[in-house]
Amino acid sequence: MTATPVATHPFVGLWVTADGRIRQRLLPGGRYTEARGNREGAYTGDYRVEGSMIYYRDDTGFSADGEFRDDVLYHAGMVMFRRNG
Repeated sequence: MTATPVATHPFVGLWVTADGRIRQRLLPGGRYTEARGNREGAYTGDYRVEGSMIYYRDDTGFSADGEFRDDVLYHAGMVMFRRNG
């Protein structure tokens, strides 16, 4: 499966847990930043999208994945929803 160029894929933007505590911004160009509570930039790193799957590698080398289903991101036990902003 070929990775979709991240600058053009439809998942770029802000994803937030229902309580707003965790906010993940998928940036064009394959970078992300994740805020936790009041801690902006708690995690940063690279990501790639292959179909409905997303693969992360943070700047410390930790890796994780997630899946987009029906415009919801399921990632590391979290359920994240798209938010404008």
